[in-house]
Formats: sequence, C-alpha cells, structure tokens
Amino acid sequence: MEGKDEQRAGLLYGIGAYGMWGLVPLFWPLLKPSGAAEILAHRMVWSLAVVGVAMLVLKRWAWIGELVRRPRKLALITAAAAVITVNWGLYIWSVNSGHVVEASLGYFINPLVTIAMGVLLLGERLRPAQWVAVATGCAAVLVLAIGYGRPPWISLVLAFSFATYGLAKKKVNMGGLESLAAETAVLFLPALGFLLWLGAHGKTTFTSGGGAGHALLLASTGLVTAIPLIAFGAAAIRVPLSTLGLLQYLAPVFQFGLGVAYFHEEMPPERWAGFALVWLALTLLTWDALRTARRGRAEALRLAASAAAAAVTAVPPLQAGGTVAPTTTGSPTGSPSGTPTDK
Repeated sequence: MEGKDEQRAGLLYGIGAYGMWGLVPLFWPLLKPSGAAEILAHRMVWSLAVVGVAMLVLKRWAWIGELVRRPRKLALITAAAAVITVNWGLYIWSVNSGHVVEASLGYFINPLVTIAMGVLLLGERLRPAQWVAVATGCAAVLVLAIGYGRPPWISLVLAFSFATYGLAKKKVNMGGLESLAAETAVLFLPALGFLLWLGAHGKTTFTSGGGAGHALLLASTGLVTAIPLIAFGAAAIRVPLSTLGLLQYLAPVFQFGLGVAYFHEEMPPERWAGFALVWLALTLLTWDALRTARRGRAEALRLAASAAAAAVTAVPPLQAGGTVAPTTTGSPTGSPSGTPTDK
C-alpha cells in the first residue's frame, strides 16, 4: 500500500513539474517591459537565492567540496551552465516575441536530437524503430522549413542546447537541486554584473519598470525556476523512468496548445503536417521504449525464476532423521555439511 501511495505521489509530482513547465509561457509576458536578457539575468540571480535557502533547510553541502576537488566535473558544470543560459534566454525571447509554437516544437524534437547525439557522440546503437523515428523527425524539420520559409532555427537551437545540457548533466551525475545550485553559482556573478551595469546606465526595469509589483515578479523568476525542478526530483525517485519519459511530453503539449489557442499564432497546413510528422516520430519512439522496457522486465523475471530454480536443485535432499544426503561417492555416510566425513 505504501509503495502505491509513493507512486501516486510521484505521478502527481511529475504532472506538477511538467505542467508548470508547460504553462510557463503565461508567465514571461508578465515581465514586460523587461527584455529577455534582463529577465534571464534576474532568473539566474534569484534562482541561486531560492536554491541556497533550500540547501540551508536540507543541509546539503557535501557536494561542494567534491566539485571543487574535481576540475573536470567543475568544467562540465560550467559548460552546462553556459548551454542552459542559451536555452533559457532564447526561450524567454521566443515566448515574448510571439514564437511559442516554434519553441514548443524544440521540446517535441528534443528526444530525437538526444538519440541522434547518443549515436554520434557516444557510439550508441539504435534499434530499427528508433532509426525510423529519427528519419521521420528529419523529414518533419524539412517540411517545417518549407512551411516557415526558413529552417525552424528557434526549435533547433532549443532542442540541441537542451540535449547538450542533458549530456553534460549525465556526465556530471549530480542531483537536480545540487546541479542547479552549482550552475546558478557559476552564472551568478556575470548575471549580477549585467544587472548592475543596466542600473548604472539607467536601463534597468527592476526599479523603474512598474513599481514594486514588477520588481516582485522579476524576483519570483527564482521560484518559477526552482519549484518545478524540485517537483521533478521528487517524481524521479518515486516513479519509473518510462513513466517520466511519457510525462515529459506534457510540457510541449501545453506550450503548443497555448501558442495556438491563447496566443493565436498562425498554423498553416504545412506546419500542421510538420508537427504531425514529429508526433508520429514520438509515437514510434514511445512505442519502442515501452516494448523494450516490457521485454526487459520479462527477461529479468525469467532469469530470476531460472536462478531460483537452480538454487533449489542445488540444495542436497535431506535423509530420514534430518541428515544431509551424501553428494559425493567414496564415503558411506554424509556429514551435516554435505561433504564426506574425514577418515
């Protein structure tokens, strides 16, 4: 019963995390007249403040010493911070510039880009269904390029930057809260310096953009960044990865829906065709992942049953009186341990 409750809680955490990421396009326009660069800098600064408070409460500090002692790991964190800066900044700009649908496409094709990077950079081998999915995704990008009259560069940069970020995080192998703390610590000084420069030149909106309410909204970017990540971390330890893999599509689905229904962005037939190909590729990918996971579980159960059967047959039978039957010849009696008695 407790396990089911944990899984149910994990599912709710996962839905909450991806739901918040899916609805975040509603938040960034509230920060106008701030530009994307200023919003991004505030997000970096206030995220570190929020994560720092969480670290104080949870008393998680051991990772800092380990990170300082391992320059390669610190370099990977720096690279991850640089890449996520590009991703965050472009996403904020695209939402506030009327490109929500194209931004959502980036997160739809991100799993396909991640698979392609695994083949090209890590030498991974794809199953036939994965090859078909990647090829279908490439065809979708071509159709969308024709529809937009240009390559969907926003989608591609978002997808490749987030896939690169995921690769760096995989190599670092740190918890979500700890890695966010490290990344925002790396970004803190440049972001703070930029905000101070804006203030010195009278270009900041933090104090002159819309009063205390606007300043509070800019400060809340830290919460908007940290809360979904904390919910995701709670989900990740409670539900299987296959479930998280399915939940990840909630965010771009919500973003796409907002772009079409709320922001009223255009969707001519060729864009629908391109998105349909992307969704077909993701359906193939999901079907293949679920089938492989099911086969893996069946194989694990078969091996466990075989091991249990082998263990049972390996136990010598008991003779009448409770002594173990001899397992070797050459002695008329057996010792309690099942080995021949000493002469």
